[in-house]
Amino acid sequence: MSTLTSRVLGSATLRAQSYEDVEADHNANWQAVAIVLLSSLGAAFGMGLKSPVDVAILLIVFVATWISWVLLTLLIGTNLLPGNQTKADFGQVFRTTGFSSAPGVFRVFAFLPVVGWYIFGAVTIWMLFSFVVAIRQALDYPNTGRAFLVCLLGWLIQIVLFFGFITVAY
Repeated sequence: MSTLTSRVLGSATLRAQSYEDVEADHNANWQAVAIVLLSSLGAAFGMGLKSPVDVAILLIVFVATWISWVLLTLLIGTNLLPGNQTKADFGQVFRTTGFSSAPGVFRVFAFLPVVGWYIFGAVTIWMLFSFVVAIRQALDYPNTGRAFLVCLLGWLIQIVLFFGFITVAY
């Protein structure tokens, strides 16, 4: 199994070591971007978007809100709620949160009648859990509670930004 495959599977199954590997690998930036794009494509197709323009807009919105979420999380985690061992830079949070988007490819099943939106919601919650593990590892927190709080604050702000971008785009 390739390193990329094992990292994606490890990230999706919330293995801390996978996030540590990604955090330390400065060459994994493009892999993180690719995972976010695949996750975003899954969401776009799951939502029934067929127009290439609509898909492109959604991809831009997802990437923009992800980068803003990375910046917010870095700011919140290193300045407002740092732990004793917290040392992180943009790249570390960028890579770990990018890989934490791996479960998002399953959002493609949102098109299924009756159960689709439940799948979409469950996968979104799964992604939040993976974000928490990614942030815990990237910010070197000794426990999950602080990471959860940082992610929740960042995620709430990201949701507001996402819907703001969508409103402007449409």
